[in-house]
Amino acid sequence: MEKQVLDYVVEKTHAMTDAFSCSKEAKAAAEDWLKSIGTDAEAEATRKYIAELEADIMPIDQLIGFAGSDQGKAYFGADQAAGIVAHAQEIKADGAKYCDCPACKAVEAILQKKEEMLK
Repeated sequence: MEKQVLDYVVEKTHAMTDAFSCSKEAKAAAEDWLKSIGTDAEAEATRKYIAELEADIMPIDQLIGFAGSDQGKAYFGADQAAGIVAHAQEIKADGAKYCDCPACKAVEAILQKKEEMLK
């Protein structure tokens, strides 16, 4: 992986792991990937990291569905869930494909470099 790409992904990885909304699975995959940089395990760790990020990023329609469900209302509280739905519908109308929480924004940025990461 080129140094410029590596530096960018490392920066976004730290942004993701620092985010309140980062899942424990994504955080663990990030830590494993960061530890692998410069080792023989880097290529495999990169593939695993990308797979975890692809599994964790929240598609906007899934966010709208969850936040609008009874389970989402129980998780967030009815008022916050309604606000999340309204916000998600607004950003979807503006073209968003994914949730715009700090973790998902970082993941989306990382995944835009996926092909370059796998070189």
